[in-house]
Amino acid sequence: MLADSVIAAALENPVNAELLKLLPALGLPQCHLVAGCVYQATWNRVSGRAAEWGIKDYDVFYFDDRDLSWDAEDAVIKRAADLLGPLAAHVEIKNQARVHLWYPQRFNAPYPQLRSARDGIDLYLVECTCVGIDVAAGALYAPYGLDDLERGVLRINQRIGQADLFGKKAQSYRDRWPWLTIVEP
Repeated sequence: MLADSVIAAALENPVNAELLKLLPALGLPQCHLVAGCVYQATWNRVSGRAAEWGIKDYDVFYFDDRDLSWDAEDAVIKRAADLLGPLAAHVEIKNQARVHLWYPQRFNAPYPQLRSARDGIDLYLVECTCVGIDVAAGALYAPYGLDDLERGVLRINQRIGQADLFGKKAQSYRDRWPWLTIVEP
């Protein structure tokens, strides 16, 4: 099974393995380990590199719409820093219920109000990077499947568009993994 292979590759990175052990202690609703720390492990495996090669940070999504204030999200970030500090890894935790509040100003583009953490995963610029490991279930979420991830095919996520940002992001991936293929939008 391809999903099992993606999870296995991600778990070869000791930081990912430790995050999946520690994150449940935070009790975050809909908590997922997402983005580069998951999909880059697959590309690294294909390239014969260590699972953690090239990983700048470890992204964690959760969804809590009970309090959309920055103070509430910051309190979670501080609790996580206390718990995860011994990992000596840069972990970024984002409440997906709040993204629509800051995204337009930061990226000069509209962003829909999300209804779940998975909605946030669904909107990464590159379809094959839309993956996450559900911390509670240990299951992989991949709304666009895994074929492109396995084959190294980078195509724009039509749900978010932004061809200029996609081009920059896809090229940065190909600079690190030259075997990747970019499908022009």
